[in-house]
Amino acid sequence: MFVAMNRFRIARGAEEAFEALWRSRESYLDDVPGFRGFHLLRGPSSEAETLYASHTVWDSRDAFEAWTRSEAFAKAHRQARAPKGTYLGHPVLELFETVL
Repeated sequence: MFVAMNRFRIARGAEEAFEALWRSRESYLDDVPGFRGFHLLRGPSSEAETLYASHTVWDSRDAFEAWTRSEAFAKAHRQARAPKGTYLGHPVLELFETVL
């Protein structure tokens, strides 16, 4: 199993718009070979931001990497436009290999 996570720092007050964007977009993941699941996680908030993480689970690193080169990936990410000021910096990609 392989897990890919993107961490997003979202400006306080923009959480509802950010979550609505994720709810309304088509991910195109269900038909991608090796895809197992997706979650959008909301983390702690401070006065300035709320932390989110997108969490995808794959059969393998190869399956994840094949998806990043696919038309499904390109189509899903064309829809990922949030209003200006939503993101406080670029998403941070974190990749994990299963140990146990």
